Amino acid sequence: MKYQKILLAYNGTQEGKRALLECADLAGFLQAETHLLAVASMPPSLFLTEGFVPEELLEEEKKRTQQVLDEGVKTLAGRGFVSQGHLAVGEPVEEICRLAKELGAELIVLGHNQTTSFAARWWKGSVGASLIDYAPCSVLIALSKG
Repeated sequence: MKYQKILLAYNGTQEGKRALLECADLAGFLQAETHLLAVASMPPSLFLTEGFVPEELLEEEKKRTQQVLDEGVKTLAGRGFVSQGHLAVGEPVEEICRLAKELGAELIVLGHNQTTSFAARWWKGSVGASLIDYAPCSVLIALSKG
């Protein structure tokens, strides 16, 4: 299959950066349109204790996430790739799947560190289902062993 649209779920972590480079290599080889998605999300514990997300905290998280996204787009530009950045707010799995469907992406790329549980937020949705269960297309996982 020739992937024409690739969506990279990018969070700025070490494993995310590895996925970014692997995505760039693949997109270059396939001459695929590349999209980066960074998702601003709030810790579930905040919802349980407060019942709502204070606007200042949400704006802070959105600003931090936008910086991560800008870094990813800039890194790809430095390697000669034009990519489109997307910022979303919500549950990462839901937002990744939503944008993949909206774009008509044929491949989702993300990083995963096998030795830590931090990357697990990319794997578990609000109902505990994995990205693979809901993805509207193929998923490529760039592994990092720490």
